[in-house]
Amino acid sequence: MSASDPIIAPLKGADRREIGGVLLEVVKAGACRVKRMVYPPGFRWSTHMKTLVGTDLCMHAHVGFLVRGEVQIQYADGCTMKFTAPQVVAIEPGHDGWVVGKEAAVVIEFDFESDTIRRLGMPDAHRHQGD
Repeated sequence: MSASDPIIAPLKGADRREIGGVLLEVVKAGACRVKRMVYPPGFRWSTHMKTLVGTDLCMHAHVGFLVRGEVQIQYADGCTMKFTAPQVVAIEPGHDGWVVGKEAAVVIEFDFESDTIRRLGMPDAHRHQGD
């Protein structure tokens, strides 16, 4: 991928940084943040983010759109989900996640910082339907 690719070209007005190998760009839109995350091939949350964050699993909810690539997530109970672009993603807190294959995964995500779960009506933890 090159920076001339509109999927990953720098966003005007975005706070752009790298954390754990992930390129993160954040733009405020009203009370919401719109984020673009570029996860490189080989990225795995438990390998690249766990020590930075200090939790065993990612405790954030993720709601957005997988623009490019493929990711797999696994919850503490062993339940796994695979997302392949183009696809909407809705991931509950308490998961590990990784990029599948040799292509970077690009996700556009919407959040309300610490209020994301409540504002988006997400469960606070993974549950199977009917639980």
